[in-house]
Amino acid sequence: MSDVTQRLAALGVAVPEVYLPSAGTDYSKWAVVACDQYSSEREYWEDVSRVVGSEPSALNLIFPECYLEDADKSARVEKIRSAMRSYLEAGDLTRQKPGFVLVERSTPFEKHPRKGLMIAVDLEAYQYGKGVKSLVRPTEGTIVERLPPRMDIRRGAPLELPHIMLLIDDPKRSVIEPLYARMDKLAKLYDFNLMKGSGRVRGAHVTSEADIAAVASALEAVADRAAYEARYGSPDVLLFAVGDGNHSLATAKAIWEETKKANSGDADIMSHPARYALVELVNIYDEGLPFHPIHRVLFKADERALMADLASAGASFEAMDWKTAVKKTDEPTSGEHRFAIVSPGSSGLVRFAKPRANLAAGTIQEILDAHLKAHAGTVIDYIHGTESLETLARKPGNVGVYLPPIDKSTFFGTVIRDGAMPRKTFSMGEAPEKRFYIEARKIVR
Repeated sequence: MSDVTQRLAALGVAVPEVYLPSAGTDYSKWAVVACDQYSSEREYWEDVSRVVGSEPSALNLIFPECYLEDADKSARVEKIRSAMRSYLEAGDLTRQKPGFVLVERSTPFEKHPRKGLMIAVDLEAYQYGKGVKSLVRPTEGTIVERLPPRMDIRRGAPLELPHIMLLIDDPKRSVIEPLYARMDKLAKLYDFNLMKGSGRVRGAHVTSEADIAAVASALEAVADRAAYEARYGSPDVLLFAVGDGNHSLATAKAIWEETKKANSGDADIMSHPARYALVELVNIYDEGLPFHPIHRVLFKADERALMADLASAGASFEAMDWKTAVKKTDEPTSGEHRFAIVSPGSSGLVRFAKPRANLAAGTIQEILDAHLKAHAGTVIDYIHGTESLETLARKPGNVGVYLPPIDKSTFFGTVIRDGAMPRKTFSMGEAPEKRFYIEARKIVR
């Protein structure tokens, strides 16, 4: 498979050796949701702990972010490393032969299942920061101040368990979908219901040289430089865009750079497993992949001052009932950016006829950031869902801003032209739809 390996390497991809729970493990207790979910809801993670009990579980191998500020962080990190070593030594995890993992994820929220492919991505092909042109790029700004605590967790850990999702721009559905059409003929790895009503997941092993070569060929076609330049006007191919887990991938990159520096005299350092990160690849056009806008609520807000700032930035305002404003915000527009505004006493539609930013989120975020700097007592939160937004915005002193939906077809073009998007631009589903930890991979020799 050396030729295929080299072709994949040119695309920043490697075939991983994943570890899965050994026979007899209760997968419904093993798999837990991404650690950055329910970060303000300790009760969720406490309930997960009760569900898991003393059974082997990924819960013991991750650091839920709701605990990041606790005083016992160092002890918790060491406990995670110890559990990883224990699971490996006791045989609770079994290494699979090299192969991709085809994943089907069903949720209570979407009609169609989401299809994914677990691959190892080369961190040498990934960069974060302003103006990067690498094969793998973030879609949102990376806040480097958020990396050190995550680096503490990964540094010295023998395993990684990923919740990173990379997006691929594949309107022809050529990379993942042909495998999915044959999923029942592939070797089954798991099939089970996820805890706490989060849906179902099944996985199949992609190990044959023919299947892996087909993936390589399809990726090469997607990454064709001439086709990319004709479509986007840029010769710098963006093959994989980070959809979820941006700071986790940046953490893996930072640790890899540390590892290289610490082993600069090692002739084999470039074959170190820390060079790669295990991720799930998803086609942005997948019918089971929702793209939800993330709305804004201002607390302790000066509504008059906010409306004045919007007007100064070129916005017009039309008073109307909330549902009508939302409906008009959701309508397709030709270059215009629209937002529905709601507060305890009013609602209406804000229009920017000639926005400077490419995305509506960029238009509103620039104004809100300036407004927040000028009004120290006002704070912002980012909200999923129309009902939650209205409930919060109708409370005294609050103002809500409803953002329009995101067009998947413009997503890659926006990142290519404008770079990383404004923070909290989109969400790929609700919290229970996020990736659950199942597969692991060794990141030490």
